Amino acid sequence: MLLRLLKNWTLPVAMLTGTAAYFLLARVSFLAPLKPVVNGVVAYLTPTLIFLQLLLTFCKIELHQLRPKAWHGWLLLFQSVSCLAVVALLLSCPLSEANRCVLEGLMVCLICPTATAAAVITGKLGGCAASLTTYTLLSNLLAAVAVPLLFPLVEPHADITFLQAFWKILSKVFPLLLCPFLLAELFRRLLPSVHRFLLGFRDAAFYLWAVALAIVSGQTVRSLVNSEASGGVELLIALAALLACAVQFFLGKRIGGHYKERISGGQALGQKNTVLAIWMAYTYLNPLSSVGPGSYVLWQNIMNSYQLWKKRKREEAQLREVTP
Repeated sequence: MLLRLLKNWTLPVAMLTGTAAYFLLARVSFLAPLKPVVNGVVAYLTPTLIFLQLLLTFCKIELHQLRPKAWHGWLLLFQSVSCLAVVALLLSCPLSEANRCVLEGLMVCLICPTATAAAVITGKLGGCAASLTTYTLLSNLLAAVAVPLLFPLVEPHADITFLQAFWKILSKVFPLLLCPFLLAELFRRLLPSVHRFLLGFRDAAFYLWAVALAIVSGQTVRSLVNSEASGGVELLIALAALLACAVQFFLGKRIGGHYKERISGGQALGQKNTVLAIWMAYTYLNPLSSVGPGSYVLWQNIMNSYQLWKKRKREEAQLREVTP
């Protein structure tokens, strides 16, 4: 019974586990000496988990499947135009600092590229991981160009050049995307026995992602708790992130559905690399705006949990129909 519960509700359990772990380490005094050790382990564990889950996922993808599609262009256009619209609003309207933080948090959630691990949940939902991976590469290139060009217009105090920011964003994402793919291709062509062995771990990538989600959830709760913003401002920024999440999942599904890739489109536009987004907010914008991508972690994984629940219910209904 417990194992079935964990399997069916992996993502909510992961988020609750990460949250509980943070409060235990933060509030229980005799665990305080463990905090530096935990922080050191987390710093290396998270990228390692992402690398392993992507390696397992990319073993199922072949090189010829990675090609741009029409819906990729429409999603990139939405990201660009929506970000430009918020920038124009910030530059043209007199706004209070609180309202500026809300709009800056919204802007980060819109231009933020697709999460590196989005291919894992896309495959779990029955979408095309190859199409999603292609869009992940394209959306990261878009962010690498748009962010250092547009964000300094909003907060001119940023002291990082365009080229520095461009390479910084790419260096944070592309090695983690390309290295697992190249290794998977190496196994496919030179070590087929290893490739077949890795293909045997069907759901391992999903559960590795759940462990990474628990870690990210704990880090997100820490940043929200330690934020210097008032509760009202934090709530407004979190609601703006919720709006961005709902709109992007909806539009991604509608546009992807038009090209018969509804799941991939929804995950491509809706599931964001929030760790990168928080860095972008801290680097370029008012640090309080990082509450936006911080809360986006919660919204996107509630959405992912709901989608997995719906998929499981459909499969159970189909099984009942065919079972005499």
